[in-house]
Amino acid sequence: MKFKTFRFYLLAVVLLVAVTGSWAGPSSQENPEDLARLRTQVLTHLIRQQMTVNHFSHKALDDSLSEAAFNLYVQQLDSQKRFLTQSDMAKLRLHKDNIDDSIMRGELDLPGLGARLLRLRIGTVADMVPKIFERGFDFEPKEYFETDPDKIDYAKNDVELQKRWQQILKYQVLMRYVQLLEEREKATTIGEKKAASAQLPMDPVLLREATQKVRRSIQHLLTRLLEQTEQDHFDRFINAFVRAFDPHSAYLAPDALEDFEIYMKGSLEGIGATLREDDGFIRVVEIIPGSPAAKQGQLSAEDIILKVGEGPQEPVDVTETQLRDAVKLIRGKKGTQVRLTIQKPTGREQVIAITRDVVEIEEGFAKSTTVPVSGQPGQVYGYLRIPSFYRDFNGGREGRPVRNVTDDVRRELASLAKQRIAGLVLDLRDNGGGSLSDAISVAGLFISTGPVVQVKNSDGNITVFQDEDPEIAYNGPLVVLVNRFSASASEILAGAIQDYGRGVVIGGGGTHGKGTVQAIFDIDQPLIYGPLEKLKPLGALKVTVQKFYRISGGSTQVKGVEPDIQLPDRLAFLESGEKFIEQALPWDIVTAVPFQPWEKPPDVTQLRNLSQQRVQKGHRFVALVAETQRNLQRSRETLRPLTLSEVLQERDSIRKMGDAAIEADFDSEVPQDKPGSKRMSDEIADDLYVGEAFSVLNDMLRQVSGDERKVAGPTSAGN
Repeated sequence: MKFKTFRFYLLAVVLLVAVTGSWAGPSSQENPEDLARLRTQVLTHLIRQQMTVNHFSHKALDDSLSEAAFNLYVQQLDSQKRFLTQSDMAKLRLHKDNIDDSIMRGELDLPGLGARLLRLRIGTVADMVPKIFERGFDFEPKEYFETDPDKIDYAKNDVELQKRWQQILKYQVLMRYVQLLEEREKATTIGEKKAASAQLPMDPVLLREATQKVRRSIQHLLTRLLEQTEQDHFDRFINAFVRAFDPHSAYLAPDALEDFEIYMKGSLEGIGATLREDDGFIRVVEIIPGSPAAKQGQLSAEDIILKVGEGPQEPVDVTETQLRDAVKLIRGKKGTQVRLTIQKPTGREQVIAITRDVVEIEEGFAKSTTVPVSGQPGQVYGYLRIPSFYRDFNGGREGRPVRNVTDDVRRELASLAKQRIAGLVLDLRDNGGGSLSDAISVAGLFISTGPVVQVKNSDGNITVFQDEDPEIAYNGPLVVLVNRFSASASEILAGAIQDYGRGVVIGGGGTHGKGTVQAIFDIDQPLIYGPLEKLKPLGALKVTVQKFYRISGGSTQVKGVEPDIQLPDRLAFLESGEKFIEQALPWDIVTAVPFQPWEKPPDVTQLRNLSQQRVQKGHRFVALVAETQRNLQRSRETLRPLTLSEVLQERDSIRKMGDAAIEADFDSEVPQDKPGSKRMSDEIADDLYVGEAFSVLNDMLRQVSGDERKVAGPTSAGN
């Protein structure tokens, strides 16, 4: 149906072009400029019609949308404010309120202007850099470099731009020097920690090596930026316009569409991480369960990838890099190793080595285990982890065995039932979603028939999706674990469990708040009119067309699911979630639908009070809160010292605080399937969130039995 609408709009374009005589069709002597102009007109018309008609928000094409699109465009144009000057920005801002008019006309001046200004300034910087390196750096005077571009303005002129690059290069050389210093210490020191602060004055050999490495990296960066074409800038501008409707809509240029299709096929040779462009950085969105990155265990969602290296080659700086170019560097043949220089949300930088392998998107299947209930011989709790709501939609058509999360969860629950579990912890942490139908059917394994979720279309129609299977695979005490990376389908499941009173949702803070659905529209598909065939490929559109609502009426968008029992959040300092994303669609409500609540819901207030008492006494939770406060402080300290003594003192101070040990303890919140690792039951024994979930099950059992005596259970990980 949507593609039929799409063809109608295309026909409108064809008729418009024919009537105006702007283009009479391809001839043997086509003018490339005319063809490019027609391509722009057709593409912008199709995108405008698709976004204004089919996007859920039905935003008007006006000055407000223009301003949003402009801000998104300039953020990705020079996000770190390393090239453009204030006078350049003044020229660009003249177009801020005209984007809607330009899209209507099909004549886009802004991306071409942005491309020319940026290329000019990159050339200026390319001339500055060798001279800065020739002068060298003095690391003795106290000086500080602001690493947060939001706290600085664009350079006033070339003189100020040169001063900025002096600091940029000095900072990078200093960081590279310290890294080389630490590598040498690791190689020469066995079984002892050598005080880094003793390494003064600077080693001239290491300093020269650090300078050479940074120089090569910067040259590579500038060369790559100069290779960007006006078409690249045009595609990114169109994407900014589409993202102004909401952050999950996107224009997929032909190259980006190819990358998207490879991802959807479920197999590629790489590391197994979903990435996105974010204000000039390449940010990790999700680690694919069972992937090389998951097995290696050090890369996490919200990490920023700064550099990518392979073999003896110097790592390539990927800031200000298009996503597809960064992905090309990260991908590689199975068995080869890629080195990622990453920045943790705390600001800490580290190098991670990951061996590439074939990534199967659906490799992380639902798994379960049991844990004995301490003090209750023969009694066990169940633990079931669902990493995603996977389903092989193409397997049946292609003759492969079809695997899906519903069947796997049903099988795991049957296995746990045979072991007569006294309670179940359902772990949805880091579950980014997946198949809506499976979220509904998995919810149905814990309730009888009834509504699970409401879905509102862009035309305002609401569909209530029901679980129609009366079978209940598990009817005992249930605790659902979530975190800020639980999103989409996992929020639907957690919200349904909470609305029915079927179990207790616990976690550190709320879930992600991604309550929207996207559809892919192939822009090339309707180009059936003969003369327009030459305009292909145009790419595709990812458009937000629906919104999720709980059966109680509230949307999962932005607010997500608030846990019944909130535990200290190790990432509370991190601005991660839908509410922190620009242009995110707002939270709202629709009419609740009738449903039959669980017959004996748990007393959430009592469970919350008992949990709070344990958390306040548990030394590991106390340590987590203290570490979170330190991370919050570090994340706000964006001024970085440019003296060697201060950098070494800072790192030495972190060591003395035991920072590395604490971060290792809390970096991996969800157990990973690492080669040669402990069994799942042993791993979760060290997880303080799972430990508290088992303690909540203790309390729930007491409520069910009416026994006021404390029910024994596994030692809480918070104690």
